[in-house]
Amino acid sequence: MAVDKEKIKEHIKGILLAIGEDPEREGLRETPDRVARMYEEVFAGISYTNDEIAEMFSKTFEAPETRSKNDIVLLKDIEAFSYCEHHIALMYDMKISVAYIPRDRVIGLSKIVRIVDMVTRRLQLQERIGSDIAEVMEKATGSPDVAVIIEAKHSCVTARGIKNRASSTFTTTLRGVFDKDTEVRDRLIMMMR
Repeated sequence: MAVDKEKIKEHIKGILLAIGEDPEREGLRETPDRVARMYEEVFAGISYTNDEIAEMFSKTFEAPETRSKNDIVLLKDIEAFSYCEHHIALMYDMKISVAYIPRDRVIGLSKIVRIVDMVTRRLQLQERIGSDIAEVMEKATGSPDVAVIIEAKHSCVTARGIKNRASSTFTTTLRGVFDKDTEVRDRLIMMMR
């Protein structure tokens, strides 16, 4: 489904009127168009299912023969942002770490970043971001052993309501051996430090 920029422009103009602004004043005249173009960019992930994202970024390479069955690949502190589906508020200062244990194939590291980028370009819950990234990684790598750790600030907490600017939200999604084996999970935690 493509973003309907004309509808966005119409509704942004209506929002400006509803909050008492003049959408025809110089500083706001082009705002509906700018917002429509921004929404097309920041919500690009809405147009793709997890299966389609996995297919887009599924190029893998033969794993080293010398690997151990529990060798962990960790890409730490991937910077991202997203928008909370409850207030369409920004989730920011987001750091996402993705770990997996390769089976027969390894995925290019840039593909992991691209998966994170595409998944976060949706209206989301932080918990679902972790779950969606894990699902895409499982499909793209063929490994059921995936962990996703996310730290983020939420403007629905920091800028409105309670206005607690210091708080961060942490979530973990643990699949396969990361969920079942405490020794492997402890190794991951040590790598995260």
